[in-house]
Amino acid sequence: MSTEIEALGIDAGSTTTKMVGVTSSGRLAWHHLEPTDPQIEEQLRRFLEISRKEAGPAALPLVGTGYGRNLVQPADRRVTEITCHARGVFQEMGHGGTLIDIGGQDTKVILIDNRGSIVNFVMNDKCAAGTGRFLEVVANRLRIPLQGMGDVALSSREEESISSTCTVFAESEIVSLIARGHSTEHIVRGLHRSLVRRISALAKTAGLIPPVMLSGGVAQNAAVRDILSEELGQKVLLPRYPQLVGAYGAALIALGLPKTPQAEQRL
Repeated sequence: MSTEIEALGIDAGSTTTKMVGVTSSGRLAWHHLEPTDPQIEEQLRRFLEISRKEAGPAALPLVGTGYGRNLVQPADRRVTEITCHARGVFQEMGHGGTLIDIGGQDTKVILIDNRGSIVNFVMNDKCAAGTGRFLEVVANRLRIPLQGMGDVALSSREEESISSTCTVFAESEIVSLIARGHSTEHIVRGLHRSLVRRISALAKTAGLIPPVMLSGGVAQNAAVRDILSEELGQKVLLPRYPQLVGAYGAALIALGLPKTPQAEQRL
């Protein structure tokens, strides 16, 4: 049992649900992550039971965020993903910039100034083509493990152009390319390019503040990071735990700390 944990944050996302515990200084001391369960209320109760084993039975401040934040019934507050992601990344990285969060259901671009305040933000429309769902659908069609998609893309310098901006149409385009004997590696790289171009267009709409930072599960895909850097002409920085940024920010809000970058502590 850890007596260090002073506050908790839950990010109930559409694809994964994350919980973070922080110390009194704002250091991330514990986390738990699972694929989001259809019975999310039951899953959240289980998360709280797990947290009690780590932090003890005493009730701790708790903030909920994410797609299912309104279902986090024990939460003291429920805060938007925009606010929590901005707070979490500023605390860890130690500076402002442009945070691109690629989630399973949506993509968010958040501009953060050097005080940690949100300057602007934009989100993609209700289309899977600019989200992690796009890669998930394609990986299933090509029978490639989702975690291996980035490696496949990076194994080729050539790419097939995927013109469709809709996931359903892009899937049909892939079937046609395969039928004509095109290389799987070239197709996968082209799909990454198509995804990243949609995200880059969204980021440019918001207006870029360097440096560019990336969060969400898709941030772990090296091909997405490399191609995004090419498209934006900016180096892309990665938090230590890209999937935990929102939950970390929620825990910091629960703790009540002021916006103070703690980059030297890292997560």
